[in-house]
Amino acid sequence: MNIFKLPDLGEGLQEADIREWHVKVGDTVAVDQPLLAVETAKAVVEVPSPQAGVIKKLYGAVGDTMDVGKPLVEFEAAAGSESADAAPAAPVVDHGGARSGAITDTGTVVGAMQASNEVVTEKLTSVGSAGGGLKVIPAVRALAHRLNVDLTIVTPTGPDNMITAADVQRVHKVLADVGPIEKLKGPRKAMARAMSQARDEVMPTTVTEDAILHAWTSPQDLTIRLIRALVAGVKAQPALNAWYDQAEIGRRLLEKIHLGVAVDTPEGLFVAVLQDVASRTPESLRAGLQNMKEAVKSRNVPAEELRGYTITLSNFGRFGGKYATPAILPPTVAIVAAGSIRDAVVPVKGQIVIAKVVPLSVTFDHRCVTGGEATQFLAAMAGDLEKAD
Repeated sequence: MNIFKLPDLGEGLQEADIREWHVKVGDTVAVDQPLLAVETAKAVVEVPSPQAGVIKKLYGAVGDTMDVGKPLVEFEAAAGSESADAAPAAPVVDHGGARSGAITDTGTVVGAMQASNEVVTEKLTSVGSAGGGLKVIPAVRALAHRLNVDLTIVTPTGPDNMITAADVQRVHKVLADVGPIEKLKGPRKAMARAMSQARDEVMPTTVTEDAILHAWTSPQDLTIRLIRALVAGVKAQPALNAWYDQAEIGRRLLEKIHLGVAVDTPEGLFVAVLQDVASRTPESLRAGLQNMKEAVKSRNVPAEELRGYTITLSNFGRFGGKYATPAILPPTVAIVAAGSIRDAVVPVKGQIVIAKVVPLSVTFDHRCVTGGEATQFLAAMAGDLEKAD
């Protein structure tokens, strides 16, 4: 038996979702021939065959999540080899639960049953780690396991906070009505993990401001102006262009501004990087943004463009909304969010006028950025945006 396992895909990725199989059982493949496409949190990757041979078994179906180091493909052993003459292996569970070797668990009892007239009282056990926990007897726990009900989401109605069989059946009916759970995969799973990390490791605080665009005399590329304003903000207050080291309780102020741009897609959120934005021309930034959008759309973003950003920009206003409290992804310490441009009645040089206004939000990590630093940064941003063309 010759089994090929999911290789290390780099970037610290420990799992991938099977997106498409290019081969089937019985196919003869050559070295480096693509076996399947897998989707990681960052890209779609083609996995080549490490050898020539005949496919004996495929592990996993389209949509399954596979861990690095787990079997992917089994090749037929060469004639006369030690593995070919070995005794048959124990049945292996395939995707779906059935066992190869025509062995299927039907739920029957195997072995002798001991009869007794003794009455057994089932002891209560606890669920959860909260004070006292929820109490459940083994029979109800077994019922929950059979119905695939998580006991920690069941509200008990029995005496002394005990979960009853009726409680489990009630939750099972609710879950059946709402349908099966949709497992998050690829970018959405990565987003969920990143948000959990942000929640656990960052002390976020948000300040807001309106930039009045009365001085603009011609149409402007808002994203390019936002990048220029962000650079002005960092020049005024470098503390927001930094990485925080939680273990050392320290920060690293960074000289270059590598801007992470949040890109929303149907598959989830990506943060791609524009390198050294302070030294680039508007034309270079436009080209970089266009290349970024195309790469994200095709899921072909180079690895170096998905890491190393020093501060983040989210131009969520093109979808709607005014202010936001966007999440900061460690080790960065700040993210800027721009809402929808709107008309507003505002004072300009002592006169009441109707002008375009862009709402700005800056969320910062209050462990290493002070409120004064954040507001100085935001004031510099707004001031730059309010300048003429």
